[in-house]
Amino acid sequence: QVQLVESGGGSVQAGGSLRLSCAASGNIYRDYCLGWFRQAPGKEREGVAAWYTSDSTTYYDDSVKGRFTISRDYVKNTLYLQMNSLQPEDTAMYYCAAVRRIRGSGGYCLRAVGFNEYTYWGQGTQVTVSS
Repeated sequence: QVQLVESGGGSVQAGGSLRLSCAASGNIYRDYCLGWFRQAPGKEREGVAAWYTSDSTTYYDDSVKGRFTISRDYVKNTLYLQMNSLQPEDTAMYYCAAVRRIRGSGGYCLRAVGFNEYTYWGQGTQVTVSS
């Protein structure tokens, strides 16, 4: 069984930075899509970044490319999302999620696997960016 716990959210001004963490319990070292998703009030949940554990490939949504970086600490079994140059439109609840996939890539995890196919979810952490 996999459990995910996010932390690191908060309130920042536009242009600021935050680093989200997603601590995992359970074996997700291989054949897993790990994703960061966000949902703003009144909007659909959207994927922002993904990591495929078997080959460590990553993929980003265009809205965050160049500003956000996804990374993984295998020893701590923790997924991170470094968010720089934050803008008010980045305000949302951020979730990490995981699903097992025998084959894949970062791009596959974010573009081909819908958020409703992800099996395991954290509780979410709020990010608020003021102008």
